[in-house]
This record gives sequence, structure tokens and C-alpha cells, in this order.
Amino acid sequence: MSIKESNTERYRFRLALLYPRYWLTWIGLGIYFIFTLLPISVVDRAGAGIGNIAARKNKKRFNIVKTNLTLCFPEKEQGEIEAMVYEHFQAQFRSLLHYYILWWRPLSSVRKRLHTSGFEQIDQYQEKGKKVIVLLTHNVGLDFAAASISMDYKAIAPYKQMRNPVADWMIANGRLRFGKWFGGKLFTRDDGLRPIIRETRAGHVLIYLADEDLGEKNSVFVPFFGVQKATIPVLGRLTKSCDAVVLPCVGCYDLEKRRYSVRLLPAINNFPSGDDVLDSVSMNKAIEAAIMHCPIQYLWTLRYFQTRPPGEVSVYE
Repeated sequence: MSIKESNTERYRFRLALLYPRYWLTWIGLGIYFIFTLLPISVVDRAGAGIGNIAARKNKKRFNIVKTNLTLCFPEKEQGEIEAMVYEHFQAQFRSLLHYYILWWRPLSSVRKRLHTSGFEQIDQYQEKGKKVIVLLTHNVGLDFAAASISMDYKAIAPYKQMRNPVADWMIANGRLRFGKWFGGKLFTRDDGLRPIIRETRAGHVLIYLADEDLGEKNSVFVPFFGVQKATIPVLGRLTKSCDAVVLPCVGCYDLEKRRYSVRLLPAINNFPSGDDVLDSVSMNKAIEAAIMHCPIQYLWTLRYFQTRPPGEVSVYE
């Protein structure tokens, strides 16, 4: 499926989505819609409560989060780590309940839940003729950060298709909702790099994520919070091919102000170098720095260290 096809076909509603086998999904969305009627303070309390329950009930995910935090913050005592695990589940489920803002709230309401900084860099670099790649991290404010970019800039972004067609349509629809006025597009891994490079060269801001463990094939092992991690060394090549700069970005939820603070950080220095290993080290350091703006809100439920260097055993139970 091409980027153009994924941008139009997935966004369009199809009658097949109303088949009986999807009714439970629609009922779930209907229940979820109730949150649009509640004050966000109530939604936040509900999210924290659900997060606490999930942390206690889902031992598998609890242990993944605990392992990741123990590896990345070895200076922390186990009591501190356990407290961080619960805080993370609270933050994650709080933000999961916030998706109604992106899906159903008017643009003016969405903007009230966003505070951005550093976005002038996009204009400054584009005025100089440079293309822009925004390096996002997998944290709870991911979609709010992406939305803050697509509201005001032509952007293309990654998209992992869902197995459930209704959920796939709903999420894709939400991500394309604001960007459609500026020519925003989604791409999947099946699209390959050529259309991504073409659209970035044409002036789209590329929203890119590079912190997942995608296996040993085509990866290099470089440190991530001091732990060797399988890292795909594509960002440096993309940056060179598109004559772009890379601006790390992070979106953190401010519980006190009830809004997402989206920070566009300074460009990665001396990037790319032309060396895959050096570029991957620089990229991971930039991701680490972004994460540390709100470390609890990073998606520690993912197996970032699943692939181990030869001779090392799995770190996950």
C-alpha cells in the first residue's frame, strides 16, 4: 500500500466496519465516548485508578517495566523502582483516556491542552532550505506531540496498522484528523523508504521514531542508558539523503496544568557522521536526553532490550 493509498483509503469509513463481529469494538468506543462528557480532572483520576489496577493484575507487563527501569536506572533502590512502575502505569492509562481529545474535541479545545516550545526551529531551518526530521520517543504523549506538529506543518508520520479494522480506522482517522488540511500523510513499514524520502525532500516534516527493538537483522548494538541495545541505523542515512536536520521532540503531560508540554529540542550536533555506529550512539543519546524530561512517561512496557548481543541471555523473564 502506498502512502497516498494509506492516507485516503484508511481514512475513509467503510460499511464493512459495521459488521456484527465488530459490534463489541463499537460498544467499547461508545463507552469510551462518555469521557468526553467529564471534566479532565475526573478523567485523570480514573486513568490513575485503572493504571494501578493494571499494574497489580498484569504481572507480565509489570515485570517488563520493572526490568527496564532497573537496567536504565541502576542507581535506584528496588523500592524506588517499584514506586516508579506504579507511577508509569498511572501515567500511561491517564494518557490512554486522553485520546478522546484528539479524536473528538474541536481544534480549539485540542490547542488548549497543548503547550509547545522550540517550534520556531522548524521555520528557521526550512527558511534556510533544510528539510526537517522530528525524532519522537515512544512515550505517553506521543500522539499529542505528533498532533501539535501536524496542526501547523505538512507532515508524514509512521503508522503501525492494527489487527482490528475498526480500531485501525479510528486511530488512523485521529492521526490524520488535523494534518489532512496541510497534506499530512501516514506511512507503514511496507511502504519502504523511497516514498518517505520523496515526501521529506518535497518539504514534509518527517515524524520519525527509532527507539524500538526490531531484532538483530540490520541492527547495530550501541548503548541505551548504558545497556547494549539493538538499534536500526537508518536515521543517519535518511538525514543525509534528505539534506535534513534532526530535532528531538518529547511530549510530557503536566498533571498540575492538565496539558501536554511538547518540546522541540536543539538539533543533534555533527549528524550524520557517515558512520552507522557513531550515528546510532548520537541518536540514542538524543533520545535519552528527551526521555529525561519526563522519565516516568516513557513507554517502559515495551521490550527495548529483547534482542541481546551474541552470548547474552534474555533480560526478560
